[in-house]
Amino acid sequence: MTAQEVRLCGLLLQEHFGELVAKVGTHLLRSGAQNLRTIIHETGISMDLVKKSLCVLVQHGACVFSSGRKGPGSPTEYRSSCHQILRILRYPRYIYTAKTLYGDTGELIIEELLQRGDMTMSCTVKTVADRLTQNMEEGLSMDYSEVSTAFSKLVETHFLQRCPPMAVTATTKKATPADPATPATPGTPAAPVSTALPTPESFPDCYKVPQVTLIGRGKRQLPSEEGEDQRNAKKAKMSSEIHGDEGIYWQVNFERFHLHFRDQAIISAVANKLDQTSSEIVRTMLRMSEVTTSPTATCTKPLSANEIFRSLPSSYNISRPILDQYLTLLVDDPMEFVGKAGESGGGMYVVNLHRALTNLARATLESVVQERFGSRSARIFRLLLRKRHLEQKQVEDFAMIPAKEAKDMLYTLLSHNLVQLQEIPKTPDYAPSRTFYLYTVNQLPTARMLLQNCYKTVANLIERRLFETKDSKRLLEKSQRIEAILASLQASGAEPEQLTEVEEMITAPEKQQLDGLRLHINKLDSAENQVDETIFLVESYINSSATS
Repeated sequence: MTAQEVRLCGLLLQEHFGELVAKVGTHLLRSGAQNLRTIIHETGISMDLVKKSLCVLVQHGACVFSSGRKGPGSPTEYRSSCHQILRILRYPRYIYTAKTLYGDTGELIIEELLQRGDMTMSCTVKTVADRLTQNMEEGLSMDYSEVSTAFSKLVETHFLQRCPPMAVTATTKKATPADPATPATPGTPAAPVSTALPTPESFPDCYKVPQVTLIGRGKRQLPSEEGEDQRNAKKAKMSSEIHGDEGIYWQVNFERFHLHFRDQAIISAVANKLDQTSSEIVRTMLRMSEVTTSPTATCTKPLSANEIFRSLPSSYNISRPILDQYLTLLVDDPMEFVGKAGESGGGMYVVNLHRALTNLARATLESVVQERFGSRSARIFRLLLRKRHLEQKQVEDFAMIPAKEAKDMLYTLLSHNLVQLQEIPKTPDYAPSRTFYLYTVNQLPTARMLLQNCYKTVANLIERRLFETKDSKRLLEKSQRIEAILASLQASGAEPEQLTEVEEMITAPEKQQLDGLRLHINKLDSAENQVDETIFLVESYINSSATS
């Protein structure tokens, strides 16, 4: 774990959960596994606040706890997960994907689960139905059964999964962090969880939807004439209702979303390189092998041309000879997205996942070099990627660049660690006159360096956005108050003159400043999402290289 990752994790935790949770989370990232007493001592935060911070981190999967390393009776230890925290950066993409695939209902289901960490199906269905009803016209409401159907579809396609059960017979959903004042007796586990934490896929009912008895429709939120005691009583009444899924909690399956993002990146690359029909063929192959292919596999399971032909969408009027021509074209393409694995069934074909990710990462690296150092440096970089090892004179000749310029460009790339220099001596004394100096590009270390640069970039963007927001805090608060007043007046059917009078509470210069601030923040948000796409591609390539 690098300093850039810890810095970015701290900013993400601060933005979503506050400074106290960020302090505890970053402390665990830097220090590793620690028990409660040590965390309290080293952070200087009170026990109650540390416990609450740990509960928030555990609830969202950013922290895991297990029995102490010293054996039975030792205090429970807490460990923060950097990769889980970094997924917060991708939350908008998860929500947008759910909206694209399953509409507004799917979007709100994923949003609720991401906000709360995990929920029961009945609670999620009720909350989402109420939110959808709130945005409908007066007199309309969302039926619970429609939301339940969307929830079931998300589970069937593995975008949602059950939370792993506790390894020890713990009846409660969450374990409260252990109090250091109560010593554990020898032979008694310190916490209701074993050292080997179970994964969701390690038990058979991971994707089994329970029978939930939910009948009714979403309720519209009434104006806030109810008191706090009435709302709490109503909430307690709702939580006491039995629906048949008590104790079964659900969470977002991030790995399934990542597989979807990977497939979409491959399909998009094929469409850009060849045409839309080729991308639809690759999409069909990926869809057919979703269930049979392991997430860490380097290529999909072999599919026959006959199976691919039968599974193609009917809207694409592709005859069998045309399909064979397209498959041959895909196999012969230098990008090697599709490979041939046999001749039976009209030909057996696979999608080379690792090769596709390697080519996508290579294209990303080439693009970065071109943007930062120009097209000629990108030409040299591409040349070294293809030829592997070249002397300076060979680089000049192959790239057709004057010697002085080529030398400057090579040294610039070398100083930024994008190009490496390898010495091959003719004699043991390493005399410069009797040594070959070969330039090369090692794609995997270069990709790792680019990933760290991306983490640094996102952290800078978040810091800039926080600074912009803090600088105009008073104006933003005033704007929010006026918007709330306008919304309440519109709901109560106020006169247009009243609305205009409230709107004029913000002066023209303030409105101009607000518009400029919102435009700037939108640009920063957009830049974050674009950098995250690069992070995902490079991370996928690095993980694929590690498994292959």
